[in-house]
Amino acid sequence: MELTIEQTRGMLAAMCDAIIANVDILTKADQAIGDGDHGVGMSRGFKAAKEAIEGAEPATVGDLFKAGGSAIMATSGGASGVIFGMFLKAPARTFTGDTLDAAGYATWLAAAAAQIQARGKAKPGDKTMVDAVVPAAEAAEEAVPKGLLAVAEAAAEGAHKGKDDTVDMIATFGKAKALGERAKGHPDPGAVSTTILLDTALAYLKTLG
Repeated sequence: MELTIEQTRGMLAAMCDAIIANVDILTKADQAIGDGDHGVGMSRGFKAAKEAIEGAEPATVGDLFKAGGSAIMATSGGASGVIFGMFLKAPARTFTGDTLDAAGYATWLAAAAAQIQARGKAKPGDKTMVDAVVPAAEAAEEAVPKGLLAVAEAAAEGAHKGKDDTVDMIATFGKAKALGERAKGHPDPGAVSTTILLDTALAYLKTLG
């Protein structure tokens, strides 16, 4: 299975819709260990991303990722805006073709994991979205020989495991760091957002058969 440019547009738009639809869940997740603005900021950013993605006239798959990521960075605000904008924009320069295949999907997540860690300085174990993105990327890479759908399934499963692992972590990075032990018992909001995005991408791929 390979996605055409238009199918990739559809997948990315569906991911944006999912974040917008889950604004309350993301807000509650952030209220538990942060200042509660994650949901609103993400919804604002992904609304802009959807408009950019749907209005883009891409020559390559990478153009769509760039359009969405750039819109999030410009409108979402705060650290999450930069990081989630990078999550989409990370592979833009390497996606120079007009299809997205298994290797490309894995490349996207690997690039996102590397660039987010380099930019934000968070590492696995710090109770951030990195704890979901890194295992998602690692699982995706291992599944490449099995095809695109298998890669998306592995990535979603990896993200969920990483998100669940953040529940027992003490935050050592970001706003939740000030809570110390009190941050335990709650998942990282960015990790929750990551699972929503990758679950939606997987669900979209399943509709293609």
